[in-house]
Amino acid sequence: MKRWSSHIALIMMLICGKLWAQEVPQPVIELDEFIQRLSATQQDDSNYEDLYEALLQFYLNPLDINQADVGELRSLYVLSEIQIQSLMDHRKKYGKLLSLYELQSIENFDLLTIENLLPFVRISQKLSGNDIKGIYNRATDHFFVIRTERTMELARGYSDSSFLGSPEKLYARYRLQHPKDFSLGFIMEKDQGEPNIADYTTFHFQLKNKGKIKNMILGDYQLQFGQGLIMSGGYAAGKGGEPIYTTRRSDLGIRPHNSVLEGGFLRGAAATYDGGEVELTGFASISKRDASLNTSVEEREDVFSSILVAGLHRTENEIAKKGVLTEQNYGLNAKYTFPGGHFGMTVVGTIFGNTIERNPREYARHEFKGTENIVAGPNFSYSWQNFNFFGEAARSSSGGWGAVGGFVSTLSPQLEWALNLRSYDKDFHSFYANAFGEASRNINEKGIYSGLKYTPKKGYTFSAFYDKYRFPWLRYLVDAPSDGDDYLFRFTLKPTKKWLFYTQYHRERKQRNFPNNETVSDYLVDSYRENLLAHFETNLGKSFKSQTRLQYNSFTYEGLPRSNGYAIIQDIEGSVGRWQLKSRVALFSTDDYNSRIYAYENDVLYTVSFPAYFGKGSRLYLVSRYSVNRNIDVWFRVARTSLTDRETISSGLNEINAPHRTDLKLQVRYKF
Repeated sequence: MKRWSSHIALIMMLICGKLWAQEVPQPVIELDEFIQRLSATQQDDSNYEDLYEALLQFYLNPLDINQADVGELRSLYVLSEIQIQSLMDHRKKYGKLLSLYELQSIENFDLLTIENLLPFVRISQKLSGNDIKGIYNRATDHFFVIRTERTMELARGYSDSSFLGSPEKLYARYRLQHPKDFSLGFIMEKDQGEPNIADYTTFHFQLKNKGKIKNMILGDYQLQFGQGLIMSGGYAAGKGGEPIYTTRRSDLGIRPHNSVLEGGFLRGAAATYDGGEVELTGFASISKRDASLNTSVEEREDVFSSILVAGLHRTENEIAKKGVLTEQNYGLNAKYTFPGGHFGMTVVGTIFGNTIERNPREYARHEFKGTENIVAGPNFSYSWQNFNFFGEAARSSSGGWGAVGGFVSTLSPQLEWALNLRSYDKDFHSFYANAFGEASRNINEKGIYSGLKYTPKKGYTFSAFYDKYRFPWLRYLVDAPSDGDDYLFRFTLKPTKKWLFYTQYHRERKQRNFPNNETVSDYLVDSYRENLLAHFETNLGKSFKSQTRLQYNSFTYEGLPRSNGYAIIQDIEGSVGRWQLKSRVALFSTDDYNSRIYAYENDVLYTVSFPAYFGKGSRLYLVSRYSVNRNIDVWFRVARTSLTDRETISSGLNEINAPHRTDLKLQVRYKF
């Protein structure tokens, strides 16, 4: 019966020819809801800007639903494996979709899936010609953004003249692009306290689909091959409220670097040659990295202990570490595509201008040492029926191995299952890896992950995962081999577009040194972190929406008292004429930093904020956007944190001698 319904729906649309001339308007994207679902277990100060940038680029430059490949569709984190296969089968059987309305006729596509997919896809006509003439007139995304922000209360680094620059943070961005065709852009930024107005700059020029050249970039770029065990550029979503699609990586190839993260990207040239079933990608890069000298090596000032990625150059000491280490990268990726999947091979070589040698600590014994490293290995992805199998293995110059693999399966239209296994040796060195794992780097870890998602009926979703892992060698503040596990349960209820409710429980157990242990010991204790939240949002009329969030965090070491944290968060957002407004009132109380609460905050366009609430106090902010005309938009944001349990905020040079902090931000975008 379901198959006949699909055929009838398609026939009706063919009869009603006028529908083909109409197009579904692009919905307004809810990036905040999307990011919170993917990163619902945040526990550290991770920078989510790459995730935001990737999602924003998909929104500003939607995928052509008739041209998008399997990897691109998977990277949206929207479609299940059976839905992706159904779309591919539909395109193969009926040809290109003539309208997005046709999505309703595709088997296994429901209205909620289509609603989530529409912001990221479109139907477009292929551009004629392979030259680059007239790119200005073909641009669909052409803008210039300038932004300034500052904290009104001055930190100690300004009062004692340690910070050499002004307290303003400056940002400028230009972008000219057309999807599947070309992209040109640059970013300049100065952080608060930095003296150089263009302390950080990034630039790229990209051409796509020019004859046999599928993709080419000059300037700054990132690479994504296989499961990210050798090359994984940008943010890769891991464990969170979405337990299925985030366990694998998508083979996206070359991408421009568009964020203000001052690490994790390459600078030079990269190109992909399309030979039909075989694609070849070659790249070369040379860049200057911030680094710290190894002070334990006597009478030598050319040995570095670590590469720095914070990108702060405010003091004389920070400036002295800027760009002192030369890094060269070169490599090749070959990808063979066959029905149902692909097989690839990647090799990357890295050469440093000076020796890298970590400071003498027992946990760092197996870290990289020297000036050169090569890491190479195969990867694959294969879809069989409703299963997608994936994996990658690699070996570094040290002899260490890394491997990750698993599958994503749609067992039925209501039930999905993901399994992921990983093993990273303690001497496996891959500098641009970001494969699935518990730790921030793919080294010294073994684990097995399983995730389930069950949708018994429209609007009801149950999600869960369990991850068991161990660390065979020592780690920072863990003076013996250790293990841990964590699990999450999430229930989401969204019966209509007007309101949404979800509740989530996450628990993590991890072995650590006993606190305040001043001696090296193999005595470890279990630490426990728990997170419980409830989120409810509803429409207030046609123009406003309310979001209410209750959150509880706790942290404890075995045998010690528990540290507790609570937060009540109320958001109101909506629009009045040309104004768009988003506001928050949050009250929080945490016993200490261990029970801090991370909460996503709305911000101006092209930025994302996930601050930690800790101490006792309140947090208020207001974000406003005013559309002056079709070309000019202005954003203003004010945020204030007030604490009642202390007289200062932060520490060190960032310490503010007041129990409050006020941040102002102003941004203007001009669309050409």
